[in-house]
Formats: sequence, structure tokens, C-alpha cells
Amino acid sequence: MYDVIIIGGGVIGLSIARELASKQLKIAVLEKNSDIGEGASKANSGIVHAGFDASFGTLKARLNLRGSTLMPKLAKELDFEYLNNGAMVLCFSENEKPKLEELLARGLKNGVTGLEILSQAEVNKKEPSINENVKYALYAPSGAIVCPFNLAIAMAENARANGVEFFREKKVIIIKKNNTCYFILADDGTSFEAKVIVNCAGIFADEIHRLVSSIPLTLAPRKGEYLLFDKTVGNTVKHTLFQLPTEYGKGVLITPTVHGNLLIGPTALDIEDKAGVDTTGDGLETVLKKAAESIKEIPRREIITSFAGLRANSGQGDFIIAEVSDSPGFIDVAGIDSPGLTSAPAIGEYVKALIADILPALDNPHFVSKREGIKPGNNEVICRCETITKAEILAAIQRTNELFKNPGQISLDSIKRRVRPGMGRCQAGFCTPRVAELIAGELGINETDITKSGRGSEILMGLIS
Repeated sequence: MYDVIIIGGGVIGLSIARELASKQLKIAVLEKNSDIGEGASKANSGIVHAGFDASFGTLKARLNLRGSTLMPKLAKELDFEYLNNGAMVLCFSENEKPKLEELLARGLKNGVTGLEILSQAEVNKKEPSINENVKYALYAPSGAIVCPFNLAIAMAENARANGVEFFREKKVIIIKKNNTCYFILADDGTSFEAKVIVNCAGIFADEIHRLVSSIPLTLAPRKGEYLLFDKTVGNTVKHTLFQLPTEYGKGVLITPTVHGNLLIGPTALDIEDKAGVDTTGDGLETVLKKAAESIKEIPRREIITSFAGLRANSGQGDFIIAEVSDSPGFIDVAGIDSPGLTSAPAIGEYVKALIADILPALDNPHFVSKREGIKPGNNEVICRCETITKAEILAAIQRTNELFKNPGQISLDSIKRRVRPGMGRCQAGFCTPRVAELIAGELGINETDITKSGRGSEILMGLIS
């Protein structure tokens, strides 16, 4: 019997797990995929939003600001990449300036500090590559960027070190409530019991919700396509550059990444397929066209990859975080679209407070708030593009296995997100065989069993005799 089971191992569920680990509670995280962070947590902009966009009084506004405030300290405690590079929202005409002033007033009302509107000359001084059509910009010095993968992984490893149990490949198919607890059945036949359930299933949170509640909840996938550029053009911009937001979100942005690349995107297309993470020629051309409005020249020849992610759009304009009225002890954490990544640490605090009212618990006297990331090795280099060594890859394999109560197969993508082999210019063209060999050797399995991202994505068919 668990006190709390969290369904969904994305950055939101992981932040909640870490926060709850500071209490004397027995906690488990159930993830349907082969690793944590396989959904929106692996395909987003990596932006720490300052907090000027969300409407005053909403959970988004409150948790965005709090999350942005918490992030620098959290990055030091959990040893993940964070860079306070500042952000600008660009304005292209005098007619648009009132919208910029509206954002400024909203941000100040939300509690964001340091906001100011810059003139064209001031913008050009800060960003020499800016398009000459930019007339003004809202400057937010507290804007920042993180590595979204390592933020999620750091949360998980710290939660695990504090007693949280992680189970992978556990797709929840049945939830039943009796007088004392919830009964949970996974698709592989394993079952769990918990006094409290936290629904953090991302784009599938509405489906989990419907297993216990008759209250309507529908989430629609909103697809965003991105382009990633080589590190040779990572200094094209210093700040994160937004355009004025629309009803579909914050628009196409241009930003450096904490690893030195350049990133542009996303699009915002409402689709029906919750697995629709394909990229399209039209979508990527839209990204390039919109980004060209912000800076003088897009270095198209330096594109190294594209990807797409799905945001959970509830249509309600705010996060949904509450105990479900017809299912006591069941908490929805749903519709967490942008600025969800920024808000994650604050959402963890918020849900911990909700659970304290349902299931009071003493503080965990043994809670350890710090975690150390994997350090660069000094032996054989496996990934030449990113200079990743054998020691780093072996450490990543070990840590991945240690995370789960049901360890086993480890995918190439799991190692890629932890220590970056395959993230560089050649996009795993050279290092894949060696990484696969190391995984197979450490796990004692055949290389033909190695997958890119879990069952069904095997990369080798067999040996050529």
C-alpha cells in the first residue's frame, strides 16, 4: 500500500514526487513508457518564462512567477544546466506597441520585476542580429533557459534517493476505489494500491481522469514543431526572442540553448492524434518564415535536426490542479501547457499542500535536497561531436537502471538525454554502434535487443553472416 501514487513520469510528476519526498510518505511513480520524461518533457523550448504573459489571478500567473523564482536555487541543488540570459518580446510596428504595453502592465501586476520597454536602438545594442523591422521590445531580465531533459532527470534521481519508487512500462488501465484506498491495474497485470492518486499523465490525463470521474475533462493535443541548429551558430542571439503572443501561445521564438545550440519554434497546430509528433515540410517552413521576421538571417545550412512536441490544451486558459469532487483523494494535474516547465517546481509545492490537507504527514528528517550530475570523464571518447566519454555513458546506464524498481532494457534515447551522445552535428551517425555495444555489454543482452526509444523501436534486425 502506497500513501501516494503519481501517474506520469514527466517533469510535473517528477517535481511533485521530489516535493512529497520531503514528507514521511510512501510514494510511487508509474510511467507507461520505458523511461521518464518521454512526453512533453523531452520536446519543448527549455524556457524559464519570466511571468508576464499569463492573466493576473490565474494559477498560471502565480505558479509561473514562483517557478521562475525557484529555478536558480534548484539548478544549484540538483546540478542541472540553467542560464539567466534574459528575454525580449519583439514589436514590429507602432500599432503593436499598445499590446507590448499591455504585456508590461500585466507582468508588473503579476509581480515580475525588471520589465521595461526598449527602443529600436536599445534592442539593436543588446541584439545586433535583430531584424531592422523590429521597433520596440519588452525586456525581461529574469527570463532564462534550462536543459529540460536534465531538469526532469535531476528531479527523478533526487526523489529516488529520498525513497520514491519508480516503475516503468506501467500503463494504467483500471482504477477502482474502495472505502480506504484506490486499486490500480496496469496493462501488464501488475496492481498497486494507494490512498491518494495524483494524475500527471500529460496529454493522456483526461483518459486517466475518466477512469474515476464522471465530471467532463477533455484535452486536445497542440503540436509544436522545432528546428535545432549546430553549435557553430549558437551565438546568433544571446536572449530568448519572442514575438507578440496569439491565442495559440507565445508564437515562434529564437533562443540559444544551455548547450550552445540555436533553437527556433514552435508552431501551434491543434490535432487529434495524441501520438502525432511527426514533423512536416509545411510546419518547418512556417517556423523558418516566422523566425526570419525576428532576426536578419536564419542560418539554414546549420540545421542539424527537427522535432515536434505536444502540449495538452484544455481550452480553459489555465492549469487544472485540484482534487476531483466526485473522487476524494484523486488529484488532477492536467492541461499543463506553457509555462508548465517553468511552473514545475511551484506545481510540486502546490500539490504537496493539497495532499497535506488530505493526508497529513510529518517532515522526512532524512530528506536530502542535493543531487550531483554525471561529470565529464577522461577516458575514451565515444561521441566526437559532443566529446562524451565511455565513463559518462557507463554512468548513465548505471543511473538509469538504479532509478527503477523494475530495471531492464535501456534505450539509446535514454542515454542520449542523460549525457548527450548523438546530440551533435552528426546526430548519432558515428556513436550509435558504440553506445549500443556499451548498453548491451552492461546489461548482458544482445545488441539486436537495443532500441531507440523503447519496445518496437529496435535498430538492428540481426547479424550478417
